[in-house]
Amino acid sequence: MTKTELNRMNTTTLAYLGDAVFEVIVREKIVTEKPGDVDRAHHTAVRYVSATGQAKAARAMIASGFLSEEEEQIYKRARNHRSMSRPQHADPRDYKVATGFEALLGFLYLSDERQRLREIAAEAVRIVDSK
Repeated sequence: MTKTELNRMNTTTLAYLGDAVFEVIVREKIVTEKPGDVDRAHHTAVRYVSATGQAKAARAMIASGFLSEEEEQIYKRARNHRSMSRPQHADPRDYKVATGFEALLGFLYLSDERQRLREIAAEAVRIVDSK
């Protein structure tokens, strides 16, 4: 897809894809580093893919300037998008920030910027691990 087409895409759609992409990256990391108990792997993954974990990572990346200006604009467009869905198990502010993070990942995936996608995902994992 072209950047123009991606910029016109609904941010909720980008977040939907970005959520799945991040989940796969996190699961791949977990099973390659510590193969074994699937139940434990799932509980480990939740730390990273939850709205709380994603929001923590996104806020830190914004504060540190890790994201480019274009990436930050995509994130903010999705974060600020009015949504009718309400989080069941997350703070509404964290949910909106996490949605922006997921949309950015979806955007990078569809624009075939896989290296940058992996850099951002790795940084998110590092931030969540740093507590």
